[in-house]
Amino acid sequence: MRIRSPAHATYAATMVGLGLLGLAQGDFGALWQPVPPSLPARQALAYLCNTVTLLTGLGLLWRLASAARVLWLFLLLWFGCFKLPVLLRAPLVEVSWESAGETAVLTAGAWVLYAWFAAAWDRRRLAACSGEHGVRIARAVFGLALLPLGLAHLVYVRETAALVPSWMPVPLAWAYLTGGAYLAAGVAVLTGRLAALAAGLATAQMALFTLLVWVPRVAFGKPEAAVASECVLSWALTVAAWVVADSYRVGPASPVPERTAAAYGSP
Repeated sequence: MRIRSPAHATYAATMVGLGLLGLAQGDFGALWQPVPPSLPARQALAYLCNTVTLLTGLGLLWRLASAARVLWLFLLLWFGCFKLPVLLRAPLVEVSWESAGETAVLTAGAWVLYAWFAAAWDRRRLAACSGEHGVRIARAVFGLALLPLGLAHLVYVRETAALVPSWMPVPLAWAYLTGGAYLAAGVAVLTGRLAALAAGLATAQMALFTLLVWVPRVAFGKPEAAVASECVLSWALTVAAWVVADSYRVGPASPVPERTAAAYGSP
């Protein structure tokens, strides 16, 4: 394996796990929800999404440029086909933006890995999206994605407060605090002011939300499919955010020479 950082390894392993889980369930995994029940060939598309998740996750463990490229492009395509139309139909419904923001966080993590592992072919044909320039775009996508996530905490403040563990005082205050933190982190990442710290703190907040809110509900609450899906999605968002935060510490790899490009999965 050619692991570049702990964040890279965790992201790749998460994709493998999510792919296997989705294939075992025979339905769309948490990454690809929601999908209309009336969608033609829905079952076949579910298997395709889970297969892509599994295979690209395995490829990322070996730092294959082709795996990072496929996952990045697949997430972009998914955003365009399933998230953008919802935004255009209901631009004033905040949950539409929240759902789009979640996919954007996942895409930003995949984009950083693609920019890191871009082979010689990518740096010739997709130079604007790979290398250091690609990392900067991925960070901007991440910063933009944090804004609707923070806004969701404020718009749905009572629903957010209801998720706060009972042992934590003043749940409404925590809902406002976490929403404001996401908004501040998004602005910091977009402006470049304390961006590395902001990305790291946003990642930590996602991790705490996963550990304090969703894991206990899955472990000790009713085994509801929706709760389990939210837990899985929260974890996936955390590891994707971790990859983006790690990009401030770990720079892109050197371009892959033409004679060894095939070893990295490049055409």
